[in-house]
Amino acid sequence: MEISAVAVTRRDELIDSLLDIYLAEGFLSFSVADLAARLRCSKTTLYAIAPSKEQIVVAVVRAFFRQSAQRIDAVTVGPGDPSERIGTYLHAISQELAPASAAFFADLDSFAPAREIYRTNTQIAAQRVQELVAEGIDAGQIGALNASFVGVVAGQVMESIHRGEIEAATSLDDSAAYKALAELIVAGIATPKG
Repeated sequence: MEISAVAVTRRDELIDSLLDIYLAEGFLSFSVADLAARLRCSKTTLYAIAPSKEQIVVAVVRAFFRQSAQRIDAVTVGPGDPSERIGTYLHAISQELAPASAAFFADLDSFAPAREIYRTNTQIAAQRVQELVAEGIDAGQIGALNASFVGVVAGQVMESIHRGEIEAATSLDDSAAYKALAELIVAGIATPKG
């Protein structure tokens, strides 16, 4: 059964509206009836996104990370100074996470399917940092570093950000922690001028 373009557009609009609510207020405390009332639609309309509240949450969280990844990739694709590209990449992650409230991150952590989506995206980001470092080494623009090591370190810090450990230790939310990580990695790979 093929879904009409109008239905796809309406579904995307609903997901975007739900995402605004989720980012601002989290998602676990809402029932489908609560969300339908907020969006002035029927529960049946929301169930067109997915057949259960939990699956609606997964669809919206997945859409958030997919849309974020597309925007991040758009600003980091192409040639350029590897240090700048790594910084741009991690700063873009920081900007994408900035609208998310503490309630959103708490709910991500509490709901296993959403936590797994975040974890998977964190792993992809760590791999991308490693690739960018390797590209810079291969091009002779970054000194003799071990790209795998930088990628693993970035990944470990990103996982700590994801688990809330960085915020607990430093009071930096996820967005601010990614910004600080970008500054740290860029400073660490900068080739000293001699």
